[in-house]
Amino acid sequence: QLHLVQSGGGLVQAGASLSVSCSASEPTFSSYSMGWFRQAPGKAREFVGDITWRGDNTEYIDSVKGRFTISRDNDKNAVYLQMNSLKSEDTAVYYCAAKYYRPSTDAGEYEYWGQGTQVTVSS
Repeated sequence: QLHLVQSGGGLVQAGASLSVSCSASEPTFSSYSMGWFRQAPGKAREFVGDITWRGDNTEYIDSVKGRFTISRDNDKNAVYLQMNSLKSEDTAVYYCAAKYYRPSTDAGEYEYWGQGTQVTVSS
């Protein structure tokens, strides 16, 4: 079992930066790769990026490459999504998710999910 709790997010203007954190209390967190997903109103949940359980590799969708950065601190049982140069199209509810061992772009493969955090970018 893994209980993920998210924090951060909020309302910013286009071009600004924002971060979302996701933490767990269980020490097994370090065995899980972490993904970030988002869901905009009226749209399907979308893969944003992921990070391996070791934190040695990340991947992102093209639309956020160079603007978003995923990192993790296994000593703190936390993963972070740093979002820079935000655009109005980044507005969505953002979710962190955990998958044992290898990451995936498929939301259906993730076992545990955070509660979601609203990110709103005004243009």
